[in-house]
Amino acid sequence: MRARQSRPSVARVYSYVLGGRDNYGVDKDLGDYFIEDLPGSEQVAITNRDAVLRAAKAMAEAGIRQIIDMGCGLPANVNVHEVVRQAQPDAHVVYIDDDPFVVAHGRALLAVDDGIVVLQADIRDPEAIKDDAEVQRLINFDEPVGLLFAMTLSFVNDEEDPTSVVQYWADRIASGSRVYLSHFRTGNTREALATANKILEAFGRGRFRADAEILACFGTLPVDEDGLRPCIQWRPERPEDAARDLTVWEQLVVSGMARKA
Repeated sequence: MRARQSRPSVARVYSYVLGGRDNYGVDKDLGDYFIEDLPGSEQVAITNRDAVLRAAKAMAEAGIRQIIDMGCGLPANVNVHEVVRQAQPDAHVVYIDDDPFVVAHGRALLAVDDGIVVLQADIRDPEAIKDDAEVQRLINFDEPVGLLFAMTLSFVNDEEDPTSVVQYWADRIASGSRVYLSHFRTGNTREALATANKILEAFGRGRFRADAEILACFGTLPVDEDGLRPCIQWRPERPEDAARDLTVWEQLVVSGMARKA
């Protein structure tokens, strides 16, 4: 654990920027860099989080009662299972993260009943996730499943083949299933380049991709009619967000959802 305390964690920094308190000094230092040296950059985290909750809500309202959150991060003020269960009270939710710190906190705060589990696993090993006993207990892959990849594929390098991660699930989920992902989008502004460089420097990984590369991550699944949009404009709750000019930060993270026919 001490080694993990000596370097920042994606999940802890993300949580800190959103106002969370479960972090170490290295996480706070990096979070403060984004907040103070790149003012406005916290909108990347904020708009991403809001969009993934809208995605979870959309899945539940479409009748999906089982969700796998691939890279859940630390518990927040509002969590995926809370949104999903407003529409589907008996929904099953599996939270996945590879950070033991995140998993420990998640198990303490999120696993409130037998229909919710928090597992330590690597999204780059989807077969191990699918074969996990708790996943087998909670998820029936003969019925529609909702898969959330909120920013996680941004931290899967090209040589690790992010498309194959999604395609593994696309080949196994039932008709009517949904796959949502959000991702860092390539930008050419000073702010975009500074953000990308700092993330790569701090974490040793973190890929900003062009729209075509992000769409390719869906594999054979067709993106729905909303297409790929900045998170703040993806199924916005406020109509004015759909058409207004976006800040450079709001343009740096995009969302899309696909439905398996």
